[in-house]
This record gives sequence, structure tokens and C-alpha cells, in this order.
Amino acid sequence: MRLTDLDIIVTAPPAPGWGGRYWIFVKVTTDTGITGWGECYASSVGPDAMTAVIRDVFDRHMAGESPENIEMMFRRAYSSGFTQRPDLTVMGAFSGLEIACWDILGKDRDRPVWALLGGRMNDRLRAYTYLYPQPGDNVAEFWVSPELAAISATEALSRGYTAVKFDPAGPYTIRGGHMPAMSDITRSVAFCREIRAAVGDRADLLFGTHGQFSTAGAIRLGQALEPYSPLWYEEPVPPDDVASMAAVARAVRIPVAGGERLTTKAEFAALLRAGGAEILQPALGRAGGIWEAKKIAAIAEAFNAQVAPHLYAGPIEWAANIHLAASIPNLLMIETVETPFHDALIKGTIRVEDGHVRPPTAPGLGIEVDEALARAHPFTGTGLHLQMQEAPCDYANGNRFAGGAPRTEQ
Repeated sequence: MRLTDLDIIVTAPPAPGWGGRYWIFVKVTTDTGITGWGECYASSVGPDAMTAVIRDVFDRHMAGESPENIEMMFRRAYSSGFTQRPDLTVMGAFSGLEIACWDILGKDRDRPVWALLGGRMNDRLRAYTYLYPQPGDNVAEFWVSPELAAISATEALSRGYTAVKFDPAGPYTIRGGHMPAMSDITRSVAFCREIRAAVGDRADLLFGTHGQFSTAGAIRLGQALEPYSPLWYEEPVPPDDVASMAAVARAVRIPVAGGERLTTKAEFAALLRAGGAEILQPALGRAGGIWEAKKIAAIAEAFNAQVAPHLYAGPIEWAANIHLAASIPNLLMIETVETPFHDALIKGTIRVEDGHVRPPTAPGLGIEVDEALARAHPFTGTGLHLQMQEAPCDYANGNRFAGGAPRTEQ
């Protein structure tokens, strides 16, 4: 069995676009006629450029190869061009293609992917959700309203969720780590206070920051949040600064999480060695694929750290996350994005039920992709999957931002 054909579909989810402006799906076919699906979570270049990278990685390192030889194909991509180091864009391309290989292998052997990864360790996966506006909410006001966030958290509890994520401490700026405005700290404390009052001890609070702060600024904010006992403080400083991540972890009495913007075990191992995180959040469409994420989880296990796979993408990466999560002993929880479009794209083959996900038992990833639906929503915009603002933090007038990056263009 050899990998022969590749098709790439760039799909734009309908408004409001939870999960990003577009998702990049890959469809890989073998000479025996088996088709595997994957998703590339790489967003530092636009989808046209990324499509060219995906094709190059496939043609150069994978075409004509057995889908079983994942280790060999990974080493080709990782070492290509005499680099032999993590490359976010190349590994993002490889990750989606690698996921497709596992889908092929599972279908060929009539077994779910988790069964090929050491078997099922977890029968029921704890899930968490980002807090999104409720019907009738003023969307612009929602992202800066502790009261509306608390209502959304209560609604999530009613669906069985036991953990909710939010990130009120804007702005997301390209300028690197900054000191938060006092108004941002005040708002962040208010969010934690209102949500904690609404959910009590029935749910964990997950505080996101997206790598925005200077070391001192992250410590200052984190210490202000300590009375509300968030389960994690997510990527409080830029992700390439592992020493600063460790400094925050030592100074703040909230577990530090990170990893959605890292790729391969090399970057995750450096974070663990520095003591920069106790919770790792690999995005499988970026981190190197399922096998590389399994290695990352094993390294984390040796450091007594837990894994919470990240998701701000489409349902195929979610399916890959689920199979990894089912197979590892140090799982904390998995991220979910629930929309009718996510569900329709995989024809309801995996769903969140009472705040948890049961790993599928169907072969491969266990999903049925609605290819026609994916093609019926092409991306025609110019933005990236997620974008950051150029303007700096506003210390005089406060900071407003659109959490969740709702789509404003097709």
C-alpha cells in the first residue's frame, strides 16, 4: 500500500466563524483506494501559500511511501533542507498529512486509531469549551462583560461541561510581551469573580492570555487571579521564551499551561526542562501529528505533567486529538468547539455528550467527512486563520477586542 494522491480543501466556516477564518483539510488516497483525512493547523502564511507547502511536503517526502512509515516520513520533513529543527509551517503541513496516514492505517486494519497507539486508556474524555455569546447577546459587549461571561458559563454547565475557558485580558498585539493595563487586570479579576460565583466548585476556570505579557506583567496579572483558583494560566508570555514561562510558573500559584503554538517534541521538551508548564496543549495539526504528539505526552509523563490537546480549528483535528487523548495516561481534558457546521462536516459521527466525549470505535479516525459540504464553503478572503493587532496596549482608554476571532470576511 502506497500513498499516491493528495487533495486539499480550504473551508471557511459560516459566521460567526468559531474555530477560525478557515480550515485546511487534506484528503490522501492510496494505490489500494483507501482515503484518509487530515487537517493542517498552520496559520503563519495564507492558505494559498500553505497549500503549496502541503503539496511540496507530500510530493517530496511522502508520495509513493507506505503510510506505515510515519517515523521515516517525519524525519524527512523535519530534516529537510539541512535544517533538522522545528519549522512551524513545514511541520504544520506534515501534521495534517500524518493524521491522514493514521486514518488510512486504521481503515486498512479495520481498527480505530487509538487501538494502534497502545490501546484505549480512557473510555470517557473530559471536555472543555470556550465561552461564547448566547443568543441575543451584544457580541461586541460580550467579550468585555463579566456578567455575560458568567451567564455563558452557567449555560455550559447545563450541557455537562466541568471546565470553561475565557481570555478577557486584551489586546492581542504583535509587539511582544507588554505590561497589562490596570483596567485589563481589573476586568480579568471581575471575570474570574463573576464566573466563579456562577459555577461555584462545579467547574474549573481556564484563563487564557495567548502569550501577550512581559514576565513582570504576567506575574502581576496572575497573582491578582490567584484567589479564584483557575485550573490553569495559559501561555502568559510569548511561547518562544521558556525561561520567562518558568519564571511565571515559580511566581504564580496557578498551574501554567502552554503549547498551542509550539511544534514537535523538541520545543515541548525544552518547555518541560525549564519548568515552564505543568499542562501541555499540543495542537495535533501543528505539533507534528499524532505520533509526535504521543511522544510529547510520554515526555510529559516523565515530568509528571498532564496533556490537554488544543483545538481552535475544524473537526478533523478534533478527531485526531480524541484518539491521542484516548490512548494516554496523563490526559487532563480536551478542548472542543461545538457548532452546527463542525457537526455537519463529520455528519455527527463524534459528539460531546454531557460534557464528555467517548472515543469512536469505527475504523480510522472514526469520522465520515461531508466532502461536498466542505467544498461548498470555500475561503475567498485575505486574512489569516487568526490575526493580531499592530496597535499597542492602550493604557488610557482601555482595550477592547473580539475574543474567538469571529469571522468578518468569507
